[in-house]
This record gives sequence, C-alpha cells and structure tokens, in this order.
Amino acid sequence: MPIPSSAPSGRRVLAVCMAAGFTTLLDQSVLNIAISDVRDALHADSGQIAWIVAGYSLAFGLALVPGGRLGDVRGRKWLFVTGLAVFTAVGTLAGTAQSAWMLVAARLLQGAGAGLVNAQMIGTLQDVFTGTRRARALGLYVLTGGLSAALGPPLGGLILAAAGPELGWRLTLLLSAPFGLITLVLAVRWLPPPRPSARHSELDGVGLVLVGVLTLLVMLPFIRPPGMLGGAAFAAGALTVALLFAGWQRRYARSGRHPLVHPALARSRPYALGTTVAMAQFGTSIAWSLVQTMFLRDGLGLSALAASAVALPAALAMAATSSQAGRVVQRYGQRAVTAGLALSCTALLAGGLAALWVPAGPLPFVLAGTQLLQGVSTGLIVAPNQAFVLRHAPAEAAGVAGGILQMSQRIAAAVGVSAVSGIYLRGSTAGVAGHRTAYWHATAACVVVASLAVLISLVAAARARTVDVAAVTPAPGSAVEKPRV
Repeated sequence: MPIPSSAPSGRRVLAVCMAAGFTTLLDQSVLNIAISDVRDALHADSGQIAWIVAGYSLAFGLALVPGGRLGDVRGRKWLFVTGLAVFTAVGTLAGTAQSAWMLVAARLLQGAGAGLVNAQMIGTLQDVFTGTRRARALGLYVLTGGLSAALGPPLGGLILAAAGPELGWRLTLLLSAPFGLITLVLAVRWLPPPRPSARHSELDGVGLVLVGVLTLLVMLPFIRPPGMLGGAAFAAGALTVALLFAGWQRRYARSGRHPLVHPALARSRPYALGTTVAMAQFGTSIAWSLVQTMFLRDGLGLSALAASAVALPAALAMAATSSQAGRVVQRYGQRAVTAGLALSCTALLAGGLAALWVPAGPLPFVLAGTQLLQGVSTGLIVAPNQAFVLRHAPAEAAGVAGGILQMSQRIAAAVGVSAVSGIYLRGSTAGVAGHRTAYWHATAACVVVASLAVLISLVAAARARTVDVAAVTPAPGSAVEKPRV
C-alpha cells in the first residue's frame, strides 16, 4: 500500500528524489560552460567533444526503460543506491581523466548510472504518492531538472573563475561527488524497503538494442571522422533499422508480450504528438545551450564567468515562470505550451540574427536577453507539456509512459547535441566571422526544429480536444442519447 504522502517518510522520500534528480541533471549542464577548457586540456577533436556531451544523454536514455523494469521486479531502493553509487564513483574517474576517450567512456558509464537512478526515482514517486500529490511530486521532479539545467552554467562559471581553466573543468566534473555521497547516505536511510510490484517483467532487449543502433546511425553523420562513410549510407542504415524496429514491435506485441513501445502509446495520437514536442524542445534546448557557450567563449573570447552570466537570466526566468505555469495552463490549456514554443522560436531566431549583425561589445547583452526569453518559454513548456502527455497516456500503458517520454527526450538530446554542435564546430574555423556564421547556421537548425514543434503542438491540442469530446459524447442509440423529435 502506498505510504501516505503527508507522513514524514513521504516528505523524506521526496527530498531524496529531488536531491538525486538535481545531482544527476546538474552534472550535464555544469559541464557545458567548461567544454572549451576540456577540449584544450585533453586535445579533443569535434567528434570527441560531441561524444563527451551527447554520450551522457544517450546512455541515460537507454538505461531508463530496463532500469524501470528491473525496479518493478527487484524493488527500487537498492537499484537506486547502486545507480547513484556508480554515478558518483565514475564521476570521480571523469574528473581525473587523462585523455579524451577516457572521459568519453566515463561519461557513458556515468550516464547509465544516472538513468538507473532516475528510473527508480520516477517509480518510487509513483509508489509513494497517489492522486494529486503524485502529480505534484512528478511536477517537482520536472521543475528540479529544469532548474538544475539552468543553474549549471552559472555555477560552472564560478568554479572556473575561482580555480582556473586547468583545475576548474575537473572540479566541475567532481562537483557531483559530494552531492552524490550525501544523497547516497540519505537514500539508504530514508527510501522505503524494496517491494517488487510485479512477479515478472519482460524486457524487450531486441527493441532496446535497435533503438540504440538507430540513435547512433542518426548521430554519426555529424560526428564521424574524415574518410568515414557518407551521410547517405547512414541515412539508408537508419531507415532500415527504423523499419526493423517497427516490424519487431508489431511481432513482439502479437506474441502477447510487452514491446519497448507499448502499442497503446503509439495509437494515442495526443501522447505521441506531445512526446514529439518534448523531444524537440529538450533536444534543441540542450544543443543550443552548448553551442551558445562555445560561441561566447571561443568566438567572442569571453571568460567562463562572463559566459555564465549570459546564461543566468534563463535560470531566473524559468524559476519565475514555472511557479506560475500551472495557473497559466489551467486558464489557457495546451495553447500555453504552443505559445511557449513560439516564444522559444523567437528567442532562437533573435539570437542567431544578433550573432550576424550586432557588434561584439553589446552582443553578450543581447544574447542574455534571448536567454531571458528562452527561460520564460521553458517554464511554459516543460511541466505543462509533461502533464498533457501523461494525461493522454492510455491506462494500460500508464506505467511505462513516463519512462518512454524521458527516454525519448534523452535520445533527442544526444542527437541534437551531435547535430547542432557538429554544424557549429565544422564551420567555426575562420576567425570571429566564421564563428558568427557557424553559430547562425547551428541556431537556424534549432529554429527549424522548434518551428516544427509549434505546428505539432497545434495538432496535439486539436487531437486532444477531439479525444476529450469523444470521451463525453454518447454513442448513437445509447441510453443517454437524446430522443429525436
């Protein structure tokens, strides 16, 4: 039976989950501000930089679903503790890495540990809380993730300013160690004992492998070394694997088992469309944040502290907007999410055009203004869109809907970082003018994706209204149908 959320144990569980979410999600965002120093210290090329950043998201996303299934079978507490221990220990290895590939490997392992932790966190919140309190707990989890992403760059800038570039980037990676150790102790003490919620739980291993291969085939064209196969070959391979995945999912479902993507989720158009919106928003947000940091530091020559100050308005705006997002959505519904996406497009476009035309002196202030708009848009999009997606998840797939949503976002982040950073790094080789043009091209790619997200959000809202009307409209000939006159 769920633990009453009003009990002290419920509040302690929530505190542990928020601390773990903050620690694992801060770890990625705080590295962005130091990525130029990592590149210089380890002599990393553009492909290695993409793997250092995108590999974490990829491993994180792929670990979510199997981690959730294992938690159903084995209980969540010790898997939570194991994942957090791996995350913390490997974070120490990352902070002491002596080569770029060593750091890539550490980030992949750390991402897998973070994915395992977050899978148990979502399940634990669902086990412990019920009704509206569960929705609030999950909303706090989403808000914690958004705030950690926004606060990461300013915090990283302070560390680099205090410790210098060589030691500073290592400290940004080691930052997770004290937070992880404290959370680990609290998890052992406060999380409820492991209680399996299912006697058996299938894992669609083939489906998971196919998703991983498909993601890699989409990523590699942007980060492949010279002389490797061309983009057409990767596109053909990705299409083949996508068709294989779709066929496998249908076959697995017909056999009576539960595929990686539950058929009911694919049939729910509002869920599928809302998840696509979440993928577009998360992927472009992570990718743009990284590219803007590289542009500020490499293109404009700003210090880490100055570059982090440009990102600070986003954190403040998101915190302020998120606190009011619930009221806005209650009044305007899915239109608030669409408005947030449109605002994000505006911020992206304004930042890209400013990089082309605004002189170097005032440019950081202009970009700080676009960050302010981006923070407002994120507050309007993230938690409200998740609530929309999960509200339209079919009842028979409610248990896996959140995991699939998170996995999709993380995979989108891996692809987005690879693509957008690849566009920027390949073009930023001709002085300041080259950096400006490369930043515009990378931002334009984000604008295209964000614009598509606006259109998809409009369709999702229309589909949701159709579903809601159908749910309350009596069928012809039913007992509640009004008699014809």
